[in-house]
Amino acid sequence: MNIELRQLRYFVAVAEEMHFGRAAAKLHMTQPPLSQTIQALEAALGTPLFLRSTRHIALTPAGQALLPEAQRLVLQALALPQLVQRAAAGASGHLSLAFVSIADYSVLPPYLREFRASHADVQIELREATSDVQLEALEKGQIDAGLLIPPLPDRLHAVLNYQKVLSEPLILAVPEALGARKKADMLASYKDLPLIIFPRKIAPALHDVILGRFRDEGLTPLIGQEAIQMQTIVGLVSAGMGIALVPQSVSNLKRPGVLYHALKPATATQNGSVEIGIAWRKDNASPVLQAFLKLLRN
Repeated sequence: MNIELRQLRYFVAVAEEMHFGRAAAKLHMTQPPLSQTIQALEAALGTPLFLRSTRHIALTPAGQALLPEAQRLVLQALALPQLVQRAAAGASGHLSLAFVSIADYSVLPPYLREFRASHADVQIELREATSDVQLEALEKGQIDAGLLIPPLPDRLHAVLNYQKVLSEPLILAVPEALGARKKADMLASYKDLPLIIFPRKIAPALHDVILGRFRDEGLTPLIGQEAIQMQTIVGLVSAGMGIALVPQSVSNLKRPGVLYHALKPATATQNGSVEIGIAWRKDNASPVLQAFLKLLRN
């Protein structure tokens, strides 16, 4: 069976007008080819669609059953150009985005709000994951982009693009019970407390920056716990398990029993900040991804 969209469009016009002459005028054509097209459609379907007399026409039961479906198909076909154009412009489609936990307290919420405001028809799939997991997913093409902590492994430089999004200083998170008795701007005041930190293989840059702050002050911290989620680290601080150096935006995570203190500024020889950036495959030409990257650049 070979039914053309044109045949359905002609059928809908006749069914809505209930008159071949008026339907032909509506379609900007003459009546004979319209009648021939309807007859060809009936032949293809194997049943009459109209009851015809010299004075009027009416839909057969088969015609009544076909009309709503034909109307739906015609309307869908009319919407196809806009659908395709919106997808080509990145206004609709799908975006798979992974993020490290610290991005949830800084760049992720405002960027998502702005992107959703201008791309309401884009389906966004979010996945919280550590940087190493994101890099593996990017390499396999399982996600479109990842908000992660650099650096990228050398082997992935030919595969991935990277763009810096945010750099922020470290602050000190301490148990509230100790906050009033210590000098908040000196790590030496807390040298006797265990340090809660990310495992180095999960976030080597963040791990090294944290230990670098201690080293530059002549301190060797006692690592008491390792955790891969920022909320877990802050939770352990709340429980009195130790202290932590966290990105400044983590202070947005209000947890009872935790105080956040600014550290003295890093010196010229120190790297006292944590960077978050976005990585994506160089061969990913998704218009939706390009629209999201444009938002970040702006």
